[in-house]
Amino acid sequence: MDRVQVRIAQTGDSYACSTSESLLSGMLRLGRKGIPAGCVNGGCGVCKVRVLEGAVRTLGPISCAHVSAQEQAQGYTLACRVAPLEAVCLQVTQRLRKPFFLGVTACTPATHDTLTNK
Repeated sequence: MDRVQVRIAQTGDSYACSTSESLLSGMLRLGRKGIPAGCVNGGCGVCKVRVLEGAVRTLGPISCAHVSAQEQAQGYTLACRVAPLEAVCLQVTQRLRKPFFLGVTACTPATHDTLTNK
């Protein structure tokens, strides 16, 4: 199993992540913090990040309700839906918020692409 380093730009923290697991799963497996976690399925958008350096591949659909096609072209994605292909540097774009407010509904999945930002 290949592992690569994932670095969070805002804090400088890093962790080793397998190329076969999502960026979010790798962080949670180690009990680390940095990327906000919600549903861990791509439905809530809480783990939205921007890939500043490196490349990732999609593991499943990324909701266009949380990441538009224009944002995807700029390197934005959901950390729970992508795995690293090489060492990456991420910018966390969301603050951790409680997802259980009255009136908040989940969004549905959409399309996905492979993201590369170098």
